Parts: sequence; structure tokens; C-alpha cells
Amino acid sequence: MNIIHTSDWHIGKTLYGRRRYEEFDAFLHWLADAIERESADVLLVAGDVFDISAPSNRAQELYYRFLCQVAASRCRHVVVIAGNHDSPTFLNASRQLLKALNVYVVGAACDNLEDEVLVLASDAGEPELIVCAVPYLRDRDIRVAEAGESIDDKERKLLEGIRSHYEKVAALAVQKREALNTAVPIVAMGHLFTAGGKTIEGDGVRELYVGSLAHVTGGIFPDSLDYVALGHLHVPQKVNGSAIVRYSGSPIPMGFGEARQQKSLCLVSFRHADTENGGFTAEVNLLDIPRFQALERIKGDWADIETRLRELVDAGSSAWLEVVYEGEEIISDLRDRLDQQREGSALEILRVKDSRIINRVLERMDDEETLDDLRVEDVFQRCLTAHAVPEDQRPELLSAYKETLIALYERDAKAD
Repeated sequence: MNIIHTSDWHIGKTLYGRRRYEEFDAFLHWLADAIERESADVLLVAGDVFDISAPSNRAQELYYRFLCQVAASRCRHVVVIAGNHDSPTFLNASRQLLKALNVYVVGAACDNLEDEVLVLASDAGEPELIVCAVPYLRDRDIRVAEAGESIDDKERKLLEGIRSHYEKVAALAVQKREALNTAVPIVAMGHLFTAGGKTIEGDGVRELYVGSLAHVTGGIFPDSLDYVALGHLHVPQKVNGSAIVRYSGSPIPMGFGEARQQKSLCLVSFRHADTENGGFTAEVNLLDIPRFQALERIKGDWADIETRLRELVDAGSSAWLEVVYEGEEIISDLRDRLDQQREGSALEILRVKDSRIINRVLERMDDEETLDDLRVEDVFQRCLTAHAVPEDQRPELLSAYKETLIALYERDAKAD
């Protein structure tokens, strides 16, 4: 039994207005080849298949074409869960049709939790793996709102709801395994933000619930699980140092902050552990993903930037660039200089950022500063400053603001 764990494809995502369908297409072709090369029996996709809830026709074409390609390969099963970027309704719309291809889709938390516990069988019809396919759990899925409850009460209920959901589906998985009267591994999937998770500035990763949920750790996952395949964080990483609770990370850099990050997939195989309960030990190896479009962030004063541009031009690079000017000299024709330096090359400059301007702006937005330079929390903090809101009132207001954002996301998802 060989499993490939991947997540956060974000098909359809653009980078400063530049469409990236060629990258997504190249990755999915590479993944299909990797499934054959690594003799993968199961593919797990842990959420955020698409970047927006209403993906374009081109994004849908890439998704369905890939699933058809994998269905015709040696890979016996594909399990897809929804992430916070995905529309549960859209993903679930094709689930019955895809099930005929052994592609199992769980777009939203199920009323009957048994529908999230999948028993996968070999070509001979023998059970070989149980998957707890838990999608992104929305607020309404895991707690009941009550009048007068505090922010702390809401966060506590969210944490308890997440823990309870995983305990219940894991218990159902154990029951199913006992009923099978045969030892098979149990794998869980999820799309959430765990404590201590590494993120990259500008990667677009949102905290999924009200507040930081700093107490959500790998401890929410029951010991009966032999591997936990997570999505949401774009940096490949273990959770609390656990070798079997992992984020696979995104397959391509979602922003210039990820430009130098080595992307990878998790290759998981199981062997029987020497335990009284007949458990399994997961062996996890990382498979490096090639870079399909070079991205580079160039930072420094004009001399640094000019030197690096010259090196890239001489090397024949076709990278997409973000240029961050950090010099003291005022350069009014910065963009013209950059275009002149790259003239005749395949380099493309997607963004130019002047740090002098951003550092000078404290309480207002400059004409040359864009929303791309700010997080939503930064904008709200500036509003508080502009209205002279006392410091001791800001933490509660910020928590209420985050809760409002979550409510808006929930409303949009429900509308889907």
C-alpha cells in the first residue's frame, strides 16, 4: 500500500494578474507520472483544490481531466476533501459521478459521520485502507452559537468541536476495522491550522477560525490514526514534530515569499507495528516537485538590483520577478530603469515595491501602496488608529472583527 498525500493546489490562482494555468497543467501531468513511477495505490488531496469557490472553466477542465487520467492508471483510489477556498456545493455536485471512477469527494461535514469514513478495497475486493475524510469544518458544523457567549467561549467550543469530530470519525473507523476482522491502516485527512504551523508572508493562508486557535495541536488527533494527511499550510512540515501528522504543502509557490521553497509530496507506506493491537507504522518520504515557473524576489539598493538583473539576463532566465527597492536614493523612474535592464530577455517583472514609501506610511495609505502590501488585520488596525480608539479596547474589537470575517466567509460558502 503506497499513498501520495498532496494538498493546496489552488487551481486558477493568479499572481499579480498573471494567469498560471500552464504551471497547474504541468504539475498535474507530473503528478500523474509520479503516481505511476512510485506505484501509488491511493491519492489523498487534502483540500483547496481550487483557489476560488466558483472556478473557471479552464480550472475545472484541468481538474476533471487529471481525475480521468488517474482513474485509468494503476492508482486504485482518489480521495478529495474540500478546503476553505473550495465550494462544498461545487465539489459535491460531481461526487456520485466521480465515485464510479473510484474518486471519493467529501465537500462538507456530513450529517451522518459514517459517510466520512471510507473503506477502500483492493482490486481483489479485500479491504486495504480506511480513510477518515474530514473536510474543512466550518463554524456551523462544529458549534452552536448562544446569546451572550464571549469570544473565549466561542474559541473553546470550536476547539472542542474539532476534537469531538475527529474522535467520532476515528471511533467509527476502528469499529469498521473490527467488523472487517482484518488489520488495515487508518488514515485521517483534514484542512485546518494547527499550533506552531509555519507560514510564509504573502502566501494567502488564512486562520480558519475565530482567533488564533493557538491551542489546536496534534493532540486533537486520536492515537488510533496511523497517519494524518493535512492541508492548508503551504510549507511542507510536521505537526509538533510528529512524523505521521503532516502538511504536504502546496505543489507550486503561491507567492514570491515561497519562491525559494522546495515543494514536495508525501509518499506514505505502512508496515505492521510490533504492538498488541496490531497497529501500523507509517514510513514517510518526501518527493521533491520540480519548479515549473521560476519566481524570484530581488531586494536591495539599485546596485544590488542591477547586478542581480544582469546575472539573470546573462543566464537566459525566464523568471517572474518581484523587485523590492530598499535604497535611500529617490528613484522616480524606477520602473523604467528596470524595464531597460531586462530589455531583450525573457524576464517578466510582475511587481515593483518601494520600501521607502511603505516605511514612511504609518497611519495612512500612500498612493503607491496597494492592498497587496497589507493584511486585513492591518487595514482594521489603521482604522482603529485613525479613529483614536484606546489601546485597551483594541484586542476585543480585533477579535470581533475576525469573527465578522468568519461569518462573512460562512455566508458566502452557504450561498454556494
